[in-house]
Amino acid sequence: MRFLPLGLLLVALAAGGCASRAKSEAKAQAAFAAGQQQATIQVLETRRTSIRVIGSVRYPEIPWLDELTLAEALVAAEYTSRRDPRQIVIIRRGERLPVDPQALLRGEDFLLAPGDTIELHP
Repeated sequence: MRFLPLGLLLVALAAGGCASRAKSEAKAQAAFAAGQQQATIQVLETRRTSIRVIGSVRYPEIPWLDELTLAEALVAAEYTSRRDPRQIVIIRRGERLPVDPQALLRGEDFLLAPGDTIELHP
C-alpha cells in the first residue's frame, strides 16, 4: 500500500476545492446577472406609457390616455378573433389581475394604468 505525501494530498484537495469554488462563483455571477437583467426589464416596463395587448389583435401597442378603460383599449387594438376571449388578464407592475370576460360584456369596465399589458386567451 502506497501513501501520498501529505503535501501532495493537500495540493490535490485544494485544487479540487478551487474547481468547486470556481463553479460556485460562476453560478452565483450568472444568477446575479440574470437578476439584474430581470430588474432592468421591470424598470423599463414601469416607464412604458403605452398599453400592450397580447393576443389576436391588429394593433398590439396602443397609446395610454387618461381614463382609458379595458373595453376602449380592446376596441382600439381591434380584436380580430371570431370567438370571444375565454380569459382576460391585466398585468400591472408584475401583478396578474384576471378579468371575467362575461363581466366586461355586461358593462363592468376597468380603468387601465400606463404600462399595463392585456393578455387575451381564446
